[in-house]
Amino acid sequence: MQTIRVVLAAIFLGLFGLARPFVNCSALDGERGQAMPYSVSTLLLRNLNDVFGENDPVRRRAAIDAVFYDPKGGIFRGPDEIARIAGEIRATHRDFRYQPIAEPEEVGNGGRVRWVEGTPGKTPAYAGTDFIIARDGRIAAVYLFFDKLPPS
Repeated sequence: MQTIRVVLAAIFLGLFGLARPFVNCSALDGERGQAMPYSVSTLLLRNLNDVFGENDPVRRRAAIDAVFYDPKGGIFRGPDEIARIAGEIRATHRDFRYQPIAEPEEVGNGGRVRWVEGTPGKTPAYAGTDFIIARDGRIAAVYLFFDKLPPS
């Protein structure tokens, strides 16, 4: 179990860098149409379930396109990179599900949600907290922290 946690932490830290967000995800252009802005709480839950919790790559990419922000320049990872890493993570444990353990919390354009992940009906294998910064109703940056599992 510790090995899987270390591998997941290494994937996130190696791909995104320590405390570096991944940004510039879906573009707001004429081909994709105007995106619907979401509340910070909705963005937190959609990122947890519809991006990193989704097994189907087409639905995952649609969620990324719907909730991530394009800052129109700079250094960024983009939707393809996010779709790739979310798919790699899902492939390691397809039956795992994310479960928020508290309501999302919002402050200004930021927020956080605490969660556990594991096979439904079993003791969770991982715990974490996602922090986001939103811009124009979309995720501009997301930070993941692995936490100690809460007492069961």
